[in-house]
Amino acid sequence: MPFRWLLQIIFYEDRNFQGRSYETSSDCPELTSYLSRCNSCRVESGCFMVYDRSNFQGNQYFVRRGEYGDYQRMGMSDSVRSCRMIPMHKGQFRMQVYERENFGGQMHELMDDCDSIQERYRMSDCQSCNVMEGHWLMYEQPHFRGRQMYVRPGEYRNLREMGNSSVNRYTSMRRVLDSCESQHH
Repeated sequence: MPFRWLLQIIFYEDRNFQGRSYETSSDCPELTSYLSRCNSCRVESGCFMVYDRSNFQGNQYFVRRGEYGDYQRMGMSDSVRSCRMIPMHKGQFRMQVYERENFGGQMHELMDDCDSIQERYRMSDCQSCNVMEGHWLMYEQPHFRGRQMYVRPGEYRNLREMGNSSVNRYTSMRRVLDSCESQHH
């Protein structure tokens, strides 16, 4: 296989990389424009978020270089409907997390991963955030478990109203680092 510098993901209609396929290296708000359904994928290079609803909504799942033969085993309820490419960030990471929506309550600034805002800051919840630098994954449970949400630089006034309405709180955060890309041989 030739070496590729380009970020790339290949989606397949059926589990275990069967059926028709669609290849992309950019954001795709509606995969059903290309495939009737999408139940597996292969990430050739880079990092992506896949979503079970169109327009980057619904449950989200982070994928990096590798094979994902069955989305339902990953905890997704339905087939993938959209995907977002996560650009690699070189430099510092900075995010302010707030206890309440609209940047209310306690505020703490993160520059590295936080496996529990409860343990580190005595905050029970993060309901809004301001991402100043870098790309981050927010997790529903401590220690980077549970449902995920991808945030990039910008203001997020109410995390509960964003893409995944079934998540009531975010309690751990992790930076998306260059190391998410496996080394090429």
